[in-house]
Amino acid sequence: MKKKLMANQYYTSVSFGVFIAALLLLYQLSSDVSIDQEKEFDTILVQFDLAKYKPFLDSTGCSSVVTLVNVWSKSNDQFLLRFPNSDIAADIFKKVNKIKQNLILHQWLRKKDLLDAKKIFFNHGIDSLEKLYVADDLEFKTQLSTKQWNTWIKARESLSVSDAEFSKIIETLWLEIEEEAKQPWTTAGIFILSLCVALFTGMVLTMSQPRLESSYGNQKLGFLSYVTGRYLSPLKCKVVFDWSEPQVVGNTMSFTVKFFQRNGQAYPICNEDNVLIEITQGAYKIACSVELGGPQISDANTARVQFTVRRAGEYRICVLVGMTHIQGSPFIKNFIPGPPDPMKTSFVHHCSTVVGSEDIPTQLFIEPRDRYGNLCTVDKDCDPANEYSVDIIEVNSGRPIPDSFRWECYSLISRLVLVLKFPREGCYRATVSYKGQTIQNGDFHVIILNQEESFMVQKNVAKKNKCYEVKLLALNGDRYQKPKKVYCYISPKQLTLKEYMWKFFPKHLITFRLCPSTKFKFQSSRNILQGDPILVIDDGCQQEVELISQDRNIIAATFTQFLLKNIGGSETFKDKQDFFQHEVRKYHQKHFHDKIFIKVTRESLLESSFKETKSFSVSDWCKNFEITFIGEEGIDWGGLRREWFELVCSALFDPENLLFHSFKSDKQGLVHPCPSYKRPSHLKLKYYEFAGKIVGKCLYESSLGSSYRQLVKAKFSRSFLAQLIGLSVHYKYFEHDDPELYVSKVKFILENDIESMSFGIYFTEEVYDASGQLLEEVDLIPNGSNIPVTNANKIQYLNALAQYRLTTSVKPEIEHFLKGLTELIPDNLLCIFDENELELLMCGTGSYSIADFKANHALSGATYEFRKVLEWFWIAVSNFTEEEMARLLQFTTGCSQLPPGGFSELNPKFHISAAQTFGNLPTAHTCFNQLCLPDYDSYEQFEKALRLAINEGSEGFGMV
Repeated sequence: MKKKLMANQYYTSVSFGVFIAALLLLYQLSSDVSIDQEKEFDTILVQFDLAKYKPFLDSTGCSSVVTLVNVWSKSNDQFLLRFPNSDIAADIFKKVNKIKQNLILHQWLRKKDLLDAKKIFFNHGIDSLEKLYVADDLEFKTQLSTKQWNTWIKARESLSVSDAEFSKIIETLWLEIEEEAKQPWTTAGIFILSLCVALFTGMVLTMSQPRLESSYGNQKLGFLSYVTGRYLSPLKCKVVFDWSEPQVVGNTMSFTVKFFQRNGQAYPICNEDNVLIEITQGAYKIACSVELGGPQISDANTARVQFTVRRAGEYRICVLVGMTHIQGSPFIKNFIPGPPDPMKTSFVHHCSTVVGSEDIPTQLFIEPRDRYGNLCTVDKDCDPANEYSVDIIEVNSGRPIPDSFRWECYSLISRLVLVLKFPREGCYRATVSYKGQTIQNGDFHVIILNQEESFMVQKNVAKKNKCYEVKLLALNGDRYQKPKKVYCYISPKQLTLKEYMWKFFPKHLITFRLCPSTKFKFQSSRNILQGDPILVIDDGCQQEVELISQDRNIIAATFTQFLLKNIGGSETFKDKQDFFQHEVRKYHQKHFHDKIFIKVTRESLLESSFKETKSFSVSDWCKNFEITFIGEEGIDWGGLRREWFELVCSALFDPENLLFHSFKSDKQGLVHPCPSYKRPSHLKLKYYEFAGKIVGKCLYESSLGSSYRQLVKAKFSRSFLAQLIGLSVHYKYFEHDDPELYVSKVKFILENDIESMSFGIYFTEEVYDASGQLLEEVDLIPNGSNIPVTNANKIQYLNALAQYRLTTSVKPEIEHFLKGLTELIPDNLLCIFDENELELLMCGTGSYSIADFKANHALSGATYEFRKVLEWFWIAVSNFTEEEMARLLQFTTGCSQLPPGGFSELNPKFHISAAQTFGNLPTAHTCFNQLCLPDYDSYEQFEKALRLAINEGSEGFGMV
């Protein structure tokens, strides 16, 4: 107790001593300022011949230059009449105004770093800012140094203002002079500040913990360190960028953060100093690496930051110490797009065949994009012909047409316009290149019609069915020695060739679906039949058909107009997807998206789901499903619905469930409907119809917007997808669908002489059941067991094999699937896609990009402690297999696959947040796509918990 009392007495004495010392110190500082002001006042009086009036001025309360000016410069006639000698007062008034003008000029020159030129200005009679304002600077140009002259040119620009603004500048300068002349300390201020210093000293000395904690980190500062400024100060830190603006995207940029103490000394930075660096570009967060310190001792106060720029635009760089931005933060840096990349630059609303009219301009828009997909800037005064080339030839003659185009620039929308104008009708081939390389869709045909032909095409489109007489040159691989007269029928759905037997009985020859996969090839006449043009039709499935007709251009133009009308005016996937979703919404506009409740059991999910929906009408299928798992307490806010779709798709399309099977033994194989002889008896055809409805439901939900987007968890075979859009199957599908058969049999037959083999191959196929027992041998064509395969007919054999294995053996299954699918999605909308686009539409992308993930996620609760966990998360995710990544998505979003646009199209965004727990398993809220990560002691603990959570907890919403 006695020691404590003595300590208190000691602290009180020290505090009183500090109070007296501070009082004396501040009083001395204030006295020094007063003395300096008095000396300046006396000097000014002498300089302007006012010293003789000093007693008189003292009587008016003038004790400094500023008070002198304030008292006399604003005086009026009534003020001057108060003095007995008005002449003296008038003289003082005149000289005081000169003093004020001189002070204002001095202040302006000091701010503009021109004080060293003041004497030169005075020599030319310039003793006020007003005179400098109107002075001819050529008078003193020769007397100013180069540096002074450059400084004067910059400073002079600030005087190029109106009279009102100039008066405002004068007023502002005088206010600054007044502020600088104020007494820094009044008597009361000296006493109060001294008292505060004493109280603060006493508080520090009497505290039981004699150390202070920095508000910028976890470091603790002693009182002496705090007083002397030996602690990290955000306002003293600096950033040095290793580049100058503007910079082009595509490079890895770096900058250095230099950390300093409040006293200006270097501060050695470490992980415990709570330094946070965040780089964002719009809604995207950019990953960056931060390296503290360096190999040299002088680098101890530096942090080296690196990040890669892919998106053009404005980047926001925040550098924080704790919760405080350093000086200048946030920094704004701009990055511009790179040069156009031919592989990314393309026509907008592209069509492989452009239809126009003679002497009428046709505009084609090009969007220049760099290698990262950024839209390049287009200067309105640029000449695209310097970098872009256009080669146009007439198909029939092969003659180049150089003067049939011109360029225009639309800088506001960053597009180039290629304007085509042909003087006469015909078929032309155009190729657009950038620096010698053809742009993405820059190779296309142009059909130019005359006025009569244009009218006929419009009439054909309105009539919706037209027939033309053509000559057939080749069909099914056979070329006719003499062209055969046939008839070409064009409708909005198909193009059909027929011939008439005895002029009355039509015979069907071949049909092509009116879809983007059906392509036209235009060729020169080869001098056949006096030069009628040739048209080759190829859909990628059937063998090419070669025709000649004088109406070729009208046929092709009619086909193209029908096609564009069917697919929404463009052949790009994005445009077709938008058109498809718009048409689906329009098709079901009378069906409301009200809630409908479905109760299922997890143990018998497929059966209970089928039972719940078997009596649903189309209107019911268009309603918003609200799922309840019997025996579970989860409330469906969207997450349960997504999980139900995921589980149902797995039950339907997983090869282990035998409704669909894979030709490969691993899980990466594509699935195809399982034929009846390999399928359990309880899996009836009605389940294929149910599967079609589930796929149709997913497509319908996705058409309602990103919030309802629902993807099909399946990897369908290409041949199955082709049949959904009405395409014929051929042997080439084996390469993707059944690669083992393709390598062991198909490729062998294609590359070898079949007739020289010792064993014979016939047009038959052996059929085995699920256990591998031979069931039967079927003929691939009529009497196929007696027809050997030869070099001449081996292509026919392989196509017949593909027809049986991929189509005929599963025909009922495909028909029932299509029946369910087309109840919700019209088949004419499905066929606007090819099989690859259809898979992308239904199933999204199955690949995962960590860079895309990092650029498209939301973050909350990003404390200093959570940053460590977040770094561990990205390390773990970077090492995930594709299956583990799918499980993470399933655990967090309720669906293991991404939308077609990847993570950027997830709605809501993938959300990572800090859980206020320690050592527990991560949790997820699938309704909000939110992953909650607790804290852990080590990376090993974190990784083990994350893998356990996504592998064991990816299904279920709290079991009852």
